[in-house]
Amino acid sequence: MIKSYETVLDAEGLRVALVVSRFNDTVSTRLLDGALDCLRRHGAKDDDLTVVRVPGSWELPQVARRLAGAGAHDAIVALGALIRGETPHFDVIAHATARGLADAASATAVPVILGVLTTDSLEQALDRSGGKGGNKGWDAALSAIEMVRLFRDLAR
Repeated sequence: MIKSYETVLDAEGLRVALVVSRFNDTVSTRLLDGALDCLRRHGAKDDDLTVVRVPGSWELPQVARRLAGAGAHDAIVALGALIRGETPHFDVIAHATARGLADAASATAVPVILGVLTTDSLEQALDRSGGKGGNKGWDAALSAIEMVRLFRDLAR
């Protein structure tokens, strides 16, 4: 018989930290709003949610790792927006942020969710943070719920 794992998307009782970049704050705040809406609609209580603001996406992995390592949260959701400019800076920050968040997840066994937009324009970022492309903050929060529940199911 094949074992299959499919989780229930229930955030009740989950302790989730949302680490949010202040850089490109208009977009980041929209991502945060979407993530909080998702968590609340799936049963999370405000007392179980923590929001930590950081200067930019570069700092997201540092804080995510510290929070995940402290053991006070079931999942970490990193939110931010990187918008391509005229220099390679975008590529360096995008790669380092993604790698750092993956490393934090691997090192701590706590789900660390990448909710950082990488877009070519502000218009694309706005579309993906509550516009016609949905809200990737919502999607990241939903991934956090699913990963926590999946990790718990796999541990049984």
